[in-house]
Amino acid sequence: MRGVDKSNELDYKLGVLKSKNYYIRNEKQPLNHGIFNALFKSTADLIKRNNSYCKYLLKKNDFSVFHPTYYNPYFLKYLKRPFVVTIHDMTYEALPQFFLSDDPIPYYKRILMEKADKVIAISETTKQDILKYSKIKEDKIEVVYHGMDLSPAVYEDVPNLPDEYILFVGARWSYKNFHMVADAFKILSSKYPDLKLVLAGGGSLTFGDSEYLMRNNIVDKTIQISATDEQLNTIYKKAKCFIYPSLYEGFGLPILEAFKNNCPVLLSNCSCFEEIAGQAARYFEHHSLDSLVAEVEKILLGEEVKLDLIAEGNQRLQLYPIENCIRKTNQLYQAFS
Repeated sequence: MRGVDKSNELDYKLGVLKSKNYYIRNEKQPLNHGIFNALFKSTADLIKRNNSYCKYLLKKNDFSVFHPTYYNPYFLKYLKRPFVVTIHDMTYEALPQFFLSDDPIPYYKRILMEKADKVIAISETTKQDILKYSKIKEDKIEVVYHGMDLSPAVYEDVPNLPDEYILFVGARWSYKNFHMVADAFKILSSKYPDLKLVLAGGGSLTFGDSEYLMRNNIVDKTIQISATDEQLNTIYKKAKCFIYPSLYEGFGLPILEAFKNNCPVLLSNCSCFEEIAGQAARYFEHHSLDSLVAEVEKILLGEEVKLDLIAEGNQRLQLYPIENCIRKTNQLYQAFS
């Protein structure tokens, strides 16, 4: 939206009355004031009223293209203009065993892909998986890579950050493969007693997380931090390495975050990771604990390995300026205007 705002050819309207989303806190939201809080007593109220507002804007028909931000098809019966949908991954389709069978998202996603005028895939891997798991025609899909602001990072102090740690970022459930990292850390911590495991984001430790860590005698060496963007930069920069063990991702934006903050990256050999990171990361066999432990040790013990990864990461990052993402998305919009 900021990229559209800077354009002389395009403008936008955000179909939101009120939102708690940090990244649109400065956007115009008609009811984003405390005096309206009584209208939004629950998340369900928030969703219902925002959907109603979006329907109102759709019925006005005063726009060229609609770009929904998630896979809720509520808008289809009101829409008379072209629409674009972004597919961030095909995890539901590739790994159905990790999701509830009554989850409507795969159905919603398929309906929107079929009805959309254009489908944005965030990587070639995602594009190929759309073709594999759906009947969408290839000429309907445009690959638009995510991007990163390449200006110098801003850093903020993180209280009680340990001196030596390996880093896990984000959600810890199911296909994110967090338990393999915990298992690897158990082995590593017996050999490197000063080493800690830092979990950035993903919410506070749940009962399941903490009990698993407790059973493996590593809960006292594990630290969960809910960080600001600036603190997250610091956490990346000071880590021995960042481990991204997921069994599936559509792009893997934390890879670019790590590259930008000179953090060595270790990835599972799954889905899009090699496409995005290339030779700027090391890889482990996604089902092999021994492979993960061995690769972490190569980084912990090899200063030259670490320096090479940092240098390669800096170079690889230059392929993903946010300006490219903005330009290609805007070009796609302009095709409808």
